[in-house]
Amino acid sequence: MIDPTLAPTLVLLPGMDGTGTLFDPLLQALDPRWPVQVLRYPGDQPLDYPALVERVIAQLPTARRFILLGESFSGPVAVSVAARQPRGLIGLVLCSSFVRNPRPRLAPLQPLLKVLPVQRLPFWPLDALLLGGFSTPSLRQAVAAAIAQVTPPVLQARLQAVISVDLCQALASTRVPLLYLRARRDRLVPQSASALVLQWRSDARLAEIEAPHCLLQAAPAEAAAHLQQFMESVLEVDVVANGA
Repeated sequence: MIDPTLAPTLVLLPGMDGTGTLFDPLLQALDPRWPVQVLRYPGDQPLDYPALVERVIAQLPTARRFILLGESFSGPVAVSVAARQPRGLIGLVLCSSFVRNPRPRLAPLQPLLKVLPVQRLPFWPLDALLLGGFSTPSLRQAVAAAIAQVTPPVLQARLQAVISVDLCQALASTRVPLLYLRARRDRLVPQSASALVLQWRSDARLAEIEAPHCLLQAAPAEAAAHLQQFMESVLEVDVVANGA
């Protein structure tokens, strides 16, 4: 039973690492009056998107309304969950994310992912893609530590999932208010990804932030401001709609 007197929970779904540890800067920036639940994916189980969706659904709040945020890799998970219209969901946020492979030209390379030594690669290319000119020693250390917690087969499976995903129809079936947080300096997920989201959900809000792909880590205060404004607005809509 959903208790309308309780503040909604912000449920955070992590990026490719799946650890949830990279949400720490955002958690520090958010107003503490908003309850937050960080979900995590196992670092030693190569689960595909459908399996991750089931895992998330099993952990969603049951007594509170909630807003679901999918960061990067988890955007398709968040969209799939929202398309099922779970009880209590009042808002959806996609951050530096996508509903279809954001780099379709890389699709022919999918067979190579099974043999790609992902954890033996030097860190500097990832640093350039994820942080770019916003890189700092502490951010580099946090990202490297998160990735180190995930086994190579899991990283390879998640990369393969990204290449084959297409959830445009699922996105179109979602009914809750949608916010897309776009990083202006994103070198990994291009602007076309947010444009596709707006194509299928023309009512979605777009907030652009001067940040790299790791938007929530490099610009947590600005991201938190947009999130809190969105949460307050969807809460008002929900209160009016349900008279609670």
